[in-house]
Amino acid sequence: MTNLFKLSRPLYVLLAALTYIFGASIAKYLGRPFEQIPFWLGLTGVVLAQVSMGLLAEVYRPENEPIVENETLAERKTVRDAALYVSTASLAAMAVIAFLLYLNNLLTFQALVFLALSLLLVITYSIPPFRLLNRGLGEFVLAVHLGYVIPSIGFLFQAKDYHRLLLSLALPLTALSLAYFLILNFTTYASDQKYQRHTMLRLLSWERAVPFHHSLILAAYVLFFSTTLLGISLKLIWPAFLTLPFALFQIVQLRAIALGNRPNWPLLTVTSLAVFGLTAYFLTLTFWLR
Repeated sequence: MTNLFKLSRPLYVLLAALTYIFGASIAKYLGRPFEQIPFWLGLTGVVLAQVSMGLLAEVYRPENEPIVENETLAERKTVRDAALYVSTASLAAMAVIAFLLYLNNLLTFQALVFLALSLLLVITYSIPPFRLLNRGLGEFVLAVHLGYVIPSIGFLFQAKDYHRLLLSLALPLTALSLAYFLILNFTTYASDQKYQRHTMLRLLSWERAVPFHHSLILAAYVLFFSTTLLGISLKLIWPAFLTLPFALFQIVQLRAIALGNRPNWPLLTVTSLAVFGLTAYFLTLTFWLR
């Protein structure tokens, strides 16, 4: 059970829950009545989807890569089978949740589309022959799932129909999410080379990945500011800029590493996580309290 818990990537599950609540908070700000049953069922569904994404990735991990450190063949089979059972049960539970919502007329067509998109991302991320995880696109799929699809589900389960405010905030959040996953590639670069994992960093190379990372960070805050052109008050979204100093520090750290300075991977990882996570948290708190 301990191994399964780690392999499910609980941090990603927490981020999924956070961005789901972020989407629901926008609906609340727009004056939509808060509906508890769709909220809790939807939250359960996105958590199960994120758990399935993590576990299915381990089920189909290549034979040359250990699932658990110092594993035996018997241990590998046991863990892989358990991960398959849990992920399959999670996906089945998602289907039951969708069916229950449909029976109670709580599932709109738009919400159904995003639920299907979430399922599609889970499958293409982890399962052959797609397995975008091994094609240098896994980080992009994760970022889109956490930064755009899951907030959209949280919003649509409350608001029923889409709104431009959600899209204008989800896009920069997705960019910060992708920057975070790209940072994780830097921290695992040596082992990724050893096992020939096709990560986004290896696809881009260091020379292109570093400026791409910087562009993602800067583009996110430009997009946040550009929402004012859509009639959204800066007084509403200013909490997103509270993480800007951390984002600039993140850029400085990675630039120093690229120039040959000794890396402090834990600090860089925590910084990039804080930029993405705290931005989502501050915006969620702002919309929920207004």
